Amino acid sequence: MGSHNITLTIASEAHLHYVQVIEQALFEASQQKGTGIAVRSSDYLTAKMVEGKAVIAYSDEGHWAGFCYIESWGHHKFVANSGLIVSSRFRGFGLAGAIKKKALELSKQLFPDAKLFGLTTSLAVMKINNGLGYRPVTFSELTDDDEFWKGCQTCPYYDILVRTKREDCLCTAMIMDPKKKKGVNGKAHSSALKVN
Repeated sequence: MGSHNITLTIASEAHLHYVQVIEQALFEASQQKGTGIAVRSSDYLTAKMVEGKAVIAYSDEGHWAGFCYIESWGHHKFVANSGLIVSSRFRGFGLAGAIKKKALELSKQLFPDAKLFGLTTSLAVMKINNGLGYRPVTFSELTDDDEFWKGCQTCPYYDILVRTKREDCLCTAMIMDPKKKKGVNGKAHSSALKVN
């Protein structure tokens, strides 16, 4: 693959030309067994970029490399870093962890009093979350905001969530309270990444 310099930054209107490739990547990931990732429309992704509520990574050649967006729930008491996805050509270099750290920093900046949470079936994401200070919890500790749970409707496991009355699913629920944790894993975060 060669060597690539990766730019990791808060998404903006300048990055809207990546929306369709991100939407397609999320759709394809949602079709793979075991991902538990929800589909998001181009309008939704566009809004996240325009609002400055997303993190994007791309190579010095202009290739999209990764993405994650943030959403607040329950009157900003909870924030989720969702839709974490990395292009297949840039996997295996720690980019997902770097994106997640940047999204966490952005979440803390925009919603300093919120608890951060996530749902995932991905062991890799669980490991990243654990390294950032998240801990597994029961679903009852998450937001009760119905709008959040509606977002699960495009997940292939939604029927399980409905059958259990939002008490269980194949996803693992994880939460982190920034007030109880100093820094992001105790380390500063760089916005540049070199992928070899």
